[in-house]
Order: sequence, then C-alpha cells, then structure tokens
Amino acid sequence: MLMPDLSRIGDRERLKPKSGDEPHWHRLRQGVYLGYRPSKKADGGTWFARFYDADTNRNKRKRLGDYGTLTGHDVFKQAKTDAEAWAATVESGGERARDMVTVKDACLAYLEEKPNSIAEGVFRRHVYDDPIAKVKLDKLRRHNLRSWRKRLEKAPALLSRTKEGEKRCKERAKSTVNRDMVPLRAALGRVLTPGAPNTDAAWQEALKPFKGADKRRELYLDKAERKRLIDTACAEVRPFLRALCLLPLRPGSLAGLVARDFDKRTRTLTIGKDKNGSPRQISLPQMIADFLAAQAKGKLPTAPVFARHSGDAWNKDTWKHPIKGAVREASLPDTVSAYTLRHSVITDLVRVRLPILTVAQLSGTSVAMIEKHYGHLVRDDAEDALATLML
Repeated sequence: MLMPDLSRIGDRERLKPKSGDEPHWHRLRQGVYLGYRPSKKADGGTWFARFYDADTNRNKRKRLGDYGTLTGHDVFKQAKTDAEAWAATVESGGERARDMVTVKDACLAYLEEKPNSIAEGVFRRHVYDDPIAKVKLDKLRRHNLRSWRKRLEKAPALLSRTKEGEKRCKERAKSTVNRDMVPLRAALGRVLTPGAPNTDAAWQEALKPFKGADKRRELYLDKAERKRLIDTACAEVRPFLRALCLLPLRPGSLAGLVARDFDKRTRTLTIGKDKNGSPRQISLPQMIADFLAAQAKGKLPTAPVFARHSGDAWNKDTWKHPIKGAVREASLPDTVSAYTLRHSVITDLVRVRLPILTVAQLSGTSVAMIEKHYGHLVRDDAEDALATLML
C-alpha cells in the first residue's frame, strides 16, 4: 500500500481515520517518518513523528500536536521541521534526557504510543500517586521497584462497587499482580536497558511475574444458561450481552466497536482496539451479520454499535451492575461476569474442534494462551476418540 503525500493539502484532506487510531505515515528519510491522524469530529488532525532505532530494533514515536495556529502548507513545513529535529535528537541519544526524566515520564511516553490501552488505568491506580513515579530513570534501582511491588501486592483489589458507591474489595491475587506489573515493565523496557543480573541495577528482576499464578478459568455457562441470562437482563444491556454470546471478543473490544467497523456488504468486522493492539478482521456468518446490521442501522460511522440509552458506549463501570442484576435474576453463580461469556464461547469453539489457531485468531489471543487455558478440552476429546478404538 502506497504511503500518502502529506505535503499535498488535497491528499491530506481526503484521508480517513484508520483503525486503532493509527496515523497515516509519510517517509522523510530512511527510518524517519511524519504521521498524520485525521480528526474524527472536525477538520484538521494530529501530527506525529516516528523514528526507527536500529540499536533496539524498535520504533519510537512522538506526538507533535495539531498546529492549530498554522494553515495550508505551513502546517506540513512546521511538522516536518519538528519531526526531523526530534529524530536528530533521538539519534544523538538525547531524547530521554530531554523529555523523560522520571518513571512517570516513561509511563506517559508509553501511553502516547499506546493510547486507550489497559496500561492507562494501571498507571493511574498504581504508579502516578506512588513514590515510584518521582524516581529518576537514571537513579532507578531494583530496590525501588521491589518496594513498589510490595505496595502493589498489599493493595486490595476492587471486587465491585455498589450503586451507593461503596467499594467491595478482596486480597490481590498473584495473577492480578502479574497483570498489573506488565504495563510498567513494558514502559520501562522502552527506555532502559536491563541491568546486570543479580545486582541492584537489575531493575527488571523486581518485576518478574509469579510462576504458576495464572489459573485456568473454570466457570462455564452452557447455551441454556447464557440464554437465560440474556432473557432476564434489562433491555438496555441485552444486545451487548447477546453479542458477547455470539463472538469470542473481550468485552472492552466489543464495547469499542463503532458502526464503520462493520461492513454489511462483505460481512466483515474490524476489531481495532484490543489487548494485543493490532487491528484484525473476522468474517461473520449471515445470522451474526444480520444482528450487527440491526445494531448499526441508522448510526453515524463513529457511533458505538452497542450503545446505552444515553448514546454512550458501554464500559466496565456501566455494564457491571446490569450484568450482576441479570445474574441474580437468572439464579446463576454470583461470580459470573462479562468475561465468563467470552470464556464460555471460546470453550464451545474448542469443543467443536475448530483449529486452535483459528480460535486464537478469532479471539485476539495467542495459540499458547488458548492451549494453556483450553488445551485440556482437546485432550479430553482425544481420550474419547481413543476409547472408541477398544476392541
């Protein structure tokens, strides 16, 4: 696919937003690119710079802004000048010293490259208000992160929140600690090299995950139980629940779908925002395509496919109470959640002997994760098949 010429005003104005908010890139020179992300709601857009660091084999990216006071060719000229200046600074090794001083700075820089990710909530809850946020990157040592990890382990995990605002918490599980450490490890890994093993400079050793902490999901709802859950749910959340029972998507990814993500003509769905950060497309059978077409009918391209009565998209704070209410009405285990439906759908796909690779692609996860959490189902089927050979 050819890159657009961002220097041409007409070409720039005809650009459409890309899935996952990825900018359109214009090559300035080898390893240096200027990016432009058109606004979804107004004229203009946001400019970015990208630089490929051959030493780390990684791309670095910087948000340059919208240059609101400039017009016409002046916008491109200024963005190009800023991008080249930034790239020169990165090449000379001065980027981190100038723009990233503390752990918080590294987290903010990480979010510029991965906006709207799970990391944003983790940093807000466990980093920005913690003493670790103010530690300078060149002074960061293993003991700093070990202390942060201890505080994380002792912090209660929010279980739920009542309508009155009362919080219900539980002891933080090792698997939860593992997940909460991932974003900070990733943010620091982009700007720091691992320290020598078994020294206090080895900051990375403090963030090693607990082994064997991730348990297999056991709670499964059969189709009759899922239907009962949908039937007892309030009308507002019912379409969202039904979609969770039809597609093996993460609840957040499903809630993030907008009307333009679904192509009725080709029966394809584009999932732009997901845990792995890479957009993907899946082909849908006619029944599911008809359901999505009904949900997207008459909506603007950027409108949520599954919206609340207010028109806003669902999120974990708004779908939690309606689902819990439906769980009680349907007399299902009180630990049933939105993720239980995803787990149940993936289980069904594995049990009908859909190839593991296909299940992984549909659900937006790795083959290794499917084998880890659902491989026992394949082994059970293998035992049943071998049993039929008995003479």
